[in-house]
Amino acid sequence: MTGIERTGHDGPYPAPVEVTGLTVLPQWIDLNGHMNVGYYGIAFDEAADVLFIEHLGIGGAYIEAAGQGPFVLQSHTLFLNELREAEAFRVAFRLVDHDHKRMHFFGEMIREADGVLCATQEVVSMNVDHGTRRSAAYPDWIVARLARMKADHAGLPASPHIGAPIGLRR
Repeated sequence: MTGIERTGHDGPYPAPVEVTGLTVLPQWIDLNGHMNVGYYGIAFDEAADVLFIEHLGIGGAYIEAAGQGPFVLQSHTLFLNELREAEAFRVAFRLVDHDHKRMHFFGEMIREADGVLCATQEVVSMNVDHGTRRSAAYPDWIVARLARMKADHAGLPASPHIGAPIGLRR
C-alpha cells in the first residue's frame, strides 16, 4: 500500500478535535419542532468526516486509493437537550482507544449559543478491506497517528457519558 498520497497530519492534535460552523438545517426538523433523531447521526457522521480527512487522513481519498476504510461496528447516541432549526453547534471529538484495526471515539454535540451539551455519540469502527470485506490492519503511519491522537487526548477530563448503559433505570 505504498504510493498513497497522505492527507491529514501527524499531530499534535487538538484536545478535543472540534468541528465548528455546523447549523441545524430546516429539513432536519421533525413534527416536535426540533432536530429529528436520524439527523443527529448524519450530523455526527459529517463531523467525523472532518476528523478523518483533516486530521487522521483516512477520508475519501485514502479509502479510494487504499481500497479500505473504517466501518462502524457499534454506535451509541445519547440525546440530552434539543437542537432547533438554524441553531449553530459544534462537535468535539476525542479518541478513547485504538488498536491496529479499530478505533473507539467519542463525540459531543454542543450548542454554540450557550455551550449546552445536546448529544453524545460513542463509536467503535474497524478498518475493512473493500475487496475481501474483512477486517484489515491500518498502515503503520495511520496507527502512529492514532497513537499520537490518543496520547494527545489522554489528559481530557473523563466524561460520564462514555460507556453509558442503555435500559430502563429503576
